[in-house]
Amino acid sequence: MNVVKHSAMTLQRPPVDDVDRRLLAAIQHGLPLAPRPYAEIGARLGLTEAQVIARLAHLKASGVIRRFGVVVRHHELGYSANAMVVWDVPDGQVAELGRCLAGFDFITLCYRRPRRRPQWRYNLYCMIHGKSREAVLAHLEWMVNHCGLQNLTHEVLFSRRRFKQRGAIYTSGKREC
Repeated sequence: MNVVKHSAMTLQRPPVDDVDRRLLAAIQHGLPLAPRPYAEIGARLGLTEAQVIARLAHLKASGVIRRFGVVVRHHELGYSANAMVVWDVPDGQVAELGRCLAGFDFITLCYRRPRRRPQWRYNLYCMIHGKSREAVLAHLEWMVNHCGLQNLTHEVLFSRRRFKQRGAIYTSGKREC
C-alpha cells in the first residue's frame, strides 16, 4: 500500500494495479463519443463493459478518482456564443433563484460566490451556451421572465477567447499510481 504524507497526518492510498493504471490512462483525455463508451474502453483494454464500470466505481470509492464528471467542449458542438451572467441577488434569495436558473437546459454552470465590494457586487453566476449571441440573449430574457429577475442588477459577460478544457490527469507515462 502506498503511503502519502500530508502535513501532520498520514493517508493510506489503496494499491492500484496495472489494469487500473491502463484504465486511468485511457480515460484521462476523455471518454469516447460512442453509444457505449465503457464498452469501447473495455474492448481496448481487454475488459468487459461491466468490468470497466466496476473498476471505475472502485477507484472513485477508494479516493483514487476524486471526481468523475463531464467536460463538454461546447465550441466543437456548435455552441460558439457563451456568456457568464452575473447577478446581484439578496443573500436570502440566492439558493431559491440558483435552483430556478439551474433548472434550465441551456445553463451549464450555476453557483454562488462571495461579493468583493466595493469593486464587485455580484454573488450568483450562471453560464449560458448558445449557437449565437441572439440565442443567448433570448435564453436570458426567458430566464428573467420565468424566475422573476426583472428587478435584479446583472451583467452579461460574453466570452472573447477559449481556454483549454480538460479533465484530470492521472498518469504521465511514469509509474506514479
